[in-house]
Amino acid sequence: MQDRFAEGDLIAVLTTQPLDRTLDYRAPAGGCGTGDFVEVPLGPRKVMGVVWGEGEGGYDLSKVRPVFRVLDVPSMRAEMQTFLTRAAEYTLTPMPAMLRLATRAPGLGQDVSLRKVYARGPSDPDRMTEPRQRVLDVLAEYGGLAFTLKELAEMAGVGTSVVKGLVKQGAVDERQAPRDTPYPHLDPDMAGKPLAPDQAEAAAALSRAAQSRRYGTTMLRGVTGSGKTEVYLEAVAACLKAGRQALVLLPEIALTSEFLSRVEARFGAKPAEWHHGVTQTERRRCWKMAAEDGAQLVVGARSSLFLPFRDLGLIVVDEEHDTSYKQEDGVLYSARDMAVLRASITGAQVVLASATPSLETWANVEAGKYAALTLTSRFGDRAMPGMRAIDMRTEDLPGGRWVSPSLQAQIADRLERGEQSLLFLNRRGYAPVTICRACGEMVGCDQCDARMVEHRFLKRLVCHQCGETKPMPEACPSCKVEGKLAPVGPGVERMAEEAAALFPDARVEVLSSDMYASARALKARIEAIAEGAADIVVGTQLVAKGHNFPLLTLVGVIDADLGLQGSDLRAAERTFQLMRQVAGRAGRAERPGEAWLQTFQPEHHVIKAILSGDEDGFWRAEAAERKAAGVPPYGRMAGIVLSSPDIQAVFDLGNRLARVDGPLRRIGAQVFGPAPAPIARIRGRHRLRMLVKAEKGAPLQPALAAWLAQVPIKGDIRLSVDIDPQSFY
Repeated sequence: MQDRFAEGDLIAVLTTQPLDRTLDYRAPAGGCGTGDFVEVPLGPRKVMGVVWGEGEGGYDLSKVRPVFRVLDVPSMRAEMQTFLTRAAEYTLTPMPAMLRLATRAPGLGQDVSLRKVYARGPSDPDRMTEPRQRVLDVLAEYGGLAFTLKELAEMAGVGTSVVKGLVKQGAVDERQAPRDTPYPHLDPDMAGKPLAPDQAEAAAALSRAAQSRRYGTTMLRGVTGSGKTEVYLEAVAACLKAGRQALVLLPEIALTSEFLSRVEARFGAKPAEWHHGVTQTERRRCWKMAAEDGAQLVVGARSSLFLPFRDLGLIVVDEEHDTSYKQEDGVLYSARDMAVLRASITGAQVVLASATPSLETWANVEAGKYAALTLTSRFGDRAMPGMRAIDMRTEDLPGGRWVSPSLQAQIADRLERGEQSLLFLNRRGYAPVTICRACGEMVGCDQCDARMVEHRFLKRLVCHQCGETKPMPEACPSCKVEGKLAPVGPGVERMAEEAAALFPDARVEVLSSDMYASARALKARIEAIAEGAADIVVGTQLVAKGHNFPLLTLVGVIDADLGLQGSDLRAAERTFQLMRQVAGRAGRAERPGEAWLQTFQPEHHVIKAILSGDEDGFWRAEAAERKAAGVPPYGRMAGIVLSSPDIQAVFDLGNRLARVDGPLRRIGAQVFGPAPAPIARIRGRHRLRMLVKAEKGAPLQPALAAWLAQVPIKGDIRLSVDIDPQSFY
């Protein structure tokens, strides 16, 4: 591939616009190179793109327009081009959509210059008003970060004059700052925490791998609280010593606060952050500094895999089993799989860390594709929590109550000892169903075939599929009878209400992602709870993700059977992982912990495996079932979702695709469907699902591409392809 192009040369530019190919342009004055970010004309607009290589030609070249300018940002490296191309081929995603993932930072084309930023000043205003308080609250919430005037005003919901008034008072500091500056230097030679023998051995193995400049993937498995973070931070130190960059992926923004503190304690400074909880200004800074080597370590969400690292040497996927690593809209990809792909291209190491690895990772270790390291004991010799089952068939529980007498006694015991208890229920809101006792109608979403969930805290009904909300009605929307709407089943808000009634003197706190206005507010509340600000915590799966509550000694799982039913092939795996993870929140400090699982099926093989702790036995049994069925990770699957406001059009297309399945049959693949999706309508669009199943070694993507190319997609029909689907809704 040609690297440099002189002025007037024909070049191919990949833009972020929804087109099916690169576009030809003339190189600008001064020339350009492959990978350069450029601004080009597209119709009457100016759009951003990347020089992808030589132009194709083959038409009247007098019509070719020149590039406007080359942007003053680091060029896209060849390995990044390769990564985007291979990721697009694997996920069957158009290249412009992949490029959008790789350029999700605002203002990349702006000139580098000074700008005014605003931070907390040394004084307090002489008179406090509600708008002024909101500005100061935003500055306090973001821990001293500086904002542009527009950002600060928008986040506080005030006019810019309020901020300028606070500047005059000295309560807000206005200063000139470079737009994008390097992050503070991380010192890998600072001493880390003392490690136990098995931790030191694992850390040494990962450190050697991180300095090898070769690709490899290692599963780092250890019970919750076993010190996995301390171990892989030593691998990060080895990577930084070798002059390379590191990336740590976390499944939940709320985890970043505690993790950043641990990084700062280990390396003397905080790393770069990349997730939707940081400001747009910080996102652009992180993007540019990753490309210019001004960011040694990035801690981020799954999309940080697409940052333009100069020399990426290590990727850590923490809690690698977590389902949030799968992008379920737009570009459908698994961050775990993409991490392995990117590392294989750059000669980097991948660490997949989890107390309960995914079956895919376990199978790759069994097959010899991945290395494995196991931490056998909890940090500081703390014991794993004892696991107990409460057989709900023998409990005397009144209707409308969900905390069994056995679990109540355990909570009361913890309250007497000044310890915390966690009630876990993986249902947001107050009640999952609202039913009319006059006509039997369940209140549903107007846009989706889904029931609306009552959120009493918000005083609204919320659709968890499309986000539609409406006030809690007085009368039934169907029969119009007033006063007959009743909640059915528990959500975390209802559990908190029950806990407060059972223990009126206890401080009860709900931890659910929809209860807080911002990610940072949620992080602050989690920190307060860790310091003892609550006696009973009621939480969703948010609390299972790596949080450390030193005073927490009891975990009560309200409905351990919740995930065991249904057609999802990963239901047993997810239940096992979630129960083990949430149980691991107990007894992480000096005091021993216990986990009590309320279940109507204590004899179920998943419940038995959770209680016995026989993880390898569970994985072997689950693997045997999947292998017999020929499903992932021992077979290949692709989910096809067709959607349209016109139900007939979507069925016609699905039936036509089912009839022309020749390209799939040639590789031995089967097509199932079309059939209405379990949630058949979302946001007013009717949804049809098809499932393609093939053997492990089958060339699935080329066959899918040939199959789908036979049928043109017209009108407002949308078609999405999900390779290795995680959900089947």
